[in-house]
Amino acid sequence: SPDGLGGLVMSFAPLLPASGIAGFRLLAATEATQRAVFERQPEIKRDVDYFAAKISEVRTAEDLVGDRRLMRVALGAFGLDEEIDKSAFMRKILAEGSENPDAFANRLVDPRYKQMARAFGFGDTLGARTADAGFAGGVTEAYRERQFEIAVGEQNESLRLALNFRREIRVHATSADPAGAAWFSAMGDLPVRQVLEGALGFPSGASQLDIDRQRDEFRDLGSKVFGSNSLAVFEDPEMVDKAITRFLARRSLEEGPSPNTPGFAALTLLSAQSTGLGALGLQNVVLSGG
Repeated sequence: SPDGLGGLVMSFAPLLPASGIAGFRLLAATEATQRAVFERQPEIKRDVDYFAAKISEVRTAEDLVGDRRLMRVALGAFGLDEEIDKSAFMRKILAEGSENPDAFANRLVDPRYKQMARAFGFGDTLGARTADAGFAGGVTEAYRERQFEIAVGEQNESLRLALNFRREIRVHATSADPAGAAWFSAMGDLPVRQVLEGALGFPSGASQLDIDRQRDEFRDLGSKVFGSNSLAVFEDPEMVDKAITRFLARRSLEEGPSPNTPGFAALTLLSAQSTGLGALGLQNVVLSGG
């Protein structure tokens, strides 16, 4: 919007000529070029420039929450765009910081709140980090990256989840305890969890189990699919790619062919004549890597 306070209306949309695995491969091959064009959009540039110019003056959680334009970039950098109207909620998270085990951010399941509280540092021992060298650049880079992902998601949510997983799973994989407690963090990171569930074939009913049982289920499936029950396996880019491929394959089968699928009309006709056995066989082949 012209005043910079409303939702962004982009004049550029990422080029996504295909969906599923093929779409992700095409997007990855053109991502650098597409992001460069996307980030030159006036809406993005205005937000980034404003944040870079003003953030060093912000010393408290109240200062940040009181400036909607700054808050939009700050939240966007951590994938929390939808919290823009929850001023009291975000003020409490930021003001209490991340060091005290009883801090509000540490009592929330979603790890993104703690990451944001730690990054800004308002409630921590050393205080606000907003004037630190490189702080503004780090936040605005994360903001640009996530805004591009949002633009991708407006056309294909599965591809957005894949891009997010590619980045965020490594945060969990390199945590202090990737074999145990880190699973709880990944399970609480809902976009990451969606990809893990698809990649592992996590049973839908298992989400109703006790949280420890869910963690055990994820670890058991991790051993079977990736050869390890530790999230550290995702320090290997090939394992990240395998997870994304399996997730997108499952999503494609669940959603069925789209109008962008080669031979869509023929597939639609065959589907109407199918007994369903062919689709089941295809699912077994794709998800087994055959």
